[in-house]
Amino acid sequence: MFTLGATLSSQVNTNWQTYIMLTLYFVILLGIGYYAYKQSTGNVSEYMLGGRNIGPYVTALSAGASDMSGWMIMGLPGEVYSTGLSAAWLAIGLTIGAYINYIVVAPRLRVYTEKAGDAITLPDFFRNRLDDRSNIIKIISGGIIVVFFTLYTHSGMVSGGKLFDSAFGLDYHLGLILVSVIVILYTFFGGYLAVSITDFFQGVVMIIAMVMVPLVVMMQLSGLDTFSHAAELKPTNLDLFKGTTIVGIISFFAWGLGYFGQPHIIVRFMSIKSVKLLPTARRFGIGWMAISLLGAVAVGLVGISYVDERHVQLKDPETLFILMGQVLFHPLVGGFLLAAILAAIMSTISSQLLVTSSSLTEDFYKLIRGEDKAKEHEKEFLLVGRLSVIVVAIVSIMIAWSPNDTILNLVGNAWAGFGAAFGPLVLLSLYWKGLSRTGAVSGMISGAIVVILWITLAKPLGKVNDFFNLYEIVPGFLTSLIVTIVVSKFTKKPQIDVESDLREVKALVNNK
Repeated sequence: MFTLGATLSSQVNTNWQTYIMLTLYFVILLGIGYYAYKQSTGNVSEYMLGGRNIGPYVTALSAGASDMSGWMIMGLPGEVYSTGLSAAWLAIGLTIGAYINYIVVAPRLRVYTEKAGDAITLPDFFRNRLDDRSNIIKIISGGIIVVFFTLYTHSGMVSGGKLFDSAFGLDYHLGLILVSVIVILYTFFGGYLAVSITDFFQGVVMIIAMVMVPLVVMMQLSGLDTFSHAAELKPTNLDLFKGTTIVGIISFFAWGLGYFGQPHIIVRFMSIKSVKLLPTARRFGIGWMAISLLGAVAVGLVGISYVDERHVQLKDPETLFILMGQVLFHPLVGGFLLAAILAAIMSTISSQLLVTSSSLTEDFYKLIRGEDKAKEHEKEFLLVGRLSVIVVAIVSIMIAWSPNDTILNLVGNAWAGFGAAFGPLVLLSLYWKGLSRTGAVSGMISGAIVVILWITLAKPLGKVNDFFNLYEIVPGFLTSLIVTIVVSKFTKKPQIDVESDLREVKALVNNK
């Protein structure tokens, strides 16, 4: 997987100017972390959720940047390079899923989480929504977040190590540690505000890079004929429906299902100043996302022609963006493009670290210490939240130390786990009065288990029957949805007046 390092580092145009650009980028991130530390980290709510005082543009780009990790700049172009335009179904499915998420989940979740005991984590909302005084649902959902996010976070760290190995020929582990330390520092001190502002900054860097690289490559080659050349090399390269199977298209498209259950994304909806600002955030965020994903697909397509015409040896398709960005541009611009990759990687890592530390603090430590002592021990809980960032990061680094899979696969597994475990539960908790605690717990557990079993037992059978190559989120999501509804039908409902709460939430959303 990492055999390209020496080959690529001998071709790229990295020098002191590139390193200066990257150093400047790191300094800016740390500066934002210090600013956020001074502005709004006085209590747990501010540290974990920005005091529900984030504007629409920061909300939109924070959601987008934390979503589009290294897989967008490295994983998706590599997939398009390898399989052709059919990989664009992934981008289509994600864009549609994100848009529906803004319409269906965002407004109600923003209103309902504040109404339900001012919940600042998803497990806290589930507990309050279902009147679960035993805290079982909070503990189980918090446990799923900690486990899957630790795995998810390590995929971003793998991307960081891979970047430094491929672009500079530096040791993978050195890059892994450097990226991790920078993210830990600004997340540890600045909390949610630092993560959100850095995400906004990183989102701007990412979209510029995703537009710039394919355009410059096309100008270097033969303009729009660059795509024709890719088709000549292999006709399926420009065919949206060929080069893959029906199962493959469904699997790519099904990525959009995951949005309903991604804690690091939907927490952005909980932090926005007002539900009235969500339409602005949606338009800005989906526009950014569509352009960025289109750019990623274009990088993969023009890369097919570039590698062929320039006779480049590309052993790892996921380093395609790095190769073209460094070979074609001045070192200063090359440094900016490397910063774009780091932006994609670090924005997601920081969001995941913060959500995981929030869960460890709010959903576990507070229960052990006593929630009735929250105000009395505010500084203590804040310190635990910060220390949790370090603990999760260290565990993730240990897992990432010896990577054994592609970035896209690593992200895909964690994405499916969250989508299947939480997606149906989030939707049903916002719209269905018949949801019960037992149904919610059963659905979460069954969804997560099916995803794990599909990855470990069914996927290996894909060589025998293509059906088993189906993306694990599909069987996981459907199982979770069915189990939640069926079990809820036959088990005890919450003692609180859920129907009245749902009507009030709907009215507040409609009157925005």
